[in-house]
Amino acid sequence: MSVTLGELIGVLDAAYPPALAHDWDSVGLVCGDPAEPVTSVTIAVDATESVLAEVPEGGLLLAHHPLLLRGVDTVAASTAKGALIHRMIRAGQALFTAHTNADSASPGVSDALADALGLVVEDVLSRGPSGPDLDKWVVFVPVEHAGALRDSLFAAGAGQIGDYSCCSWSVTGTGQFLPDEGATPAIGQVGAVEQVAEDRVEVIAPSTLRPRVLAALRHAHPYEEPAFDVFALAPLPADVGIGRICSLPEPEPLSAFVSRVRGSLPVTTWGVRAAGVADAMVSRVAVCGGAGDSLLGAVRGAGVQAYVTSDLRHHPADEHGRVSDVALVDVAHWASEFPWCHQAAALLRGSFDDSLPVRVSTTRTDPWNIDGGPHS
Repeated sequence: MSVTLGELIGVLDAAYPPALAHDWDSVGLVCGDPAEPVTSVTIAVDATESVLAEVPEGGLLLAHHPLLLRGVDTVAASTAKGALIHRMIRAGQALFTAHTNADSASPGVSDALADALGLVVEDVLSRGPSGPDLDKWVVFVPVEHAGALRDSLFAAGAGQIGDYSCCSWSVTGTGQFLPDEGATPAIGQVGAVEQVAEDRVEVIAPSTLRPRVLAALRHAHPYEEPAFDVFALAPLPADVGIGRICSLPEPEPLSAFVSRVRGSLPVTTWGVRAAGVADAMVSRVAVCGGAGDSLLGAVRGAGVQAYVTSDLRHHPADEHGRVSDVALVDVAHWASEFPWCHQAAALLRGSFDDSLPVRVSTTRTDPWNIDGGPHS
């Protein structure tokens, strides 16, 4: 049984929702026809010429880092990245990227890093948004008009909860009002108190839809002055975000933990660098696959003794050391994200069994390729 690119994308989007990607990022399908079958999947951190050489004709390259990100205005074959795109299209190959959405997803890049280091994930280091800001609309409407009101609100985009639509809640009560001079009541008369059997109808809707939902409410409501409330809902914490807080199976000295990191990740010329007290005991650790110095503030309040990440710069590391005793363990960017390739491979193998060959590229795409050796 063949697997189409569209079916494969459905699995990847469910595991690594595109909505979790940062607004500056570029994720998803770069080239390929979702209607076409996929012969194989090759997974790598970067889309490079050497990795592409491993992708069979008609295969998909699933890359963590976007090939096309900022400032791209051409994919001409005369450019390095454009040449790769042209080469893939000629060979019927596809390219798909899961970047910051894979960083934030649960499980995601940092979960894979934690697993490679033998750590137990306990929490998210820096939580991402729980979803769109939501409003709860509460509308009071005569019972006989409640159905039309609900339909109008649903058509405007209200009433969506996850994979369910047309969601609402209602209870019947008694509404009271007194039409004053100048009013044109749909029910009752000016100067007379009126009591009406009304439904209290509740729905939720993204706050971005307020103008549309309000227009739909006024259009479907029979009253000249509809009674309604709009409540902005507090966001709930989500189990997604950048980085993870983890625990060690048993406490160990920082020097032993650094050796654990060195022995658990692929060898690179960057190696493993650490800053801290060698014999200080480590029991809880923060990890972040990829560049993580932006999370140093979160790390200081996370109740951990060490932080594993990559691309730590001199000044942020120096400032951190002046105000915190959390040890820093700096590894190569590529090495910190490589474990995710095996996570994604397991996901696809579990979804498609033997109907789709899946492999992780063994090519080291770390750009640092020359070891300067020790100083004399």
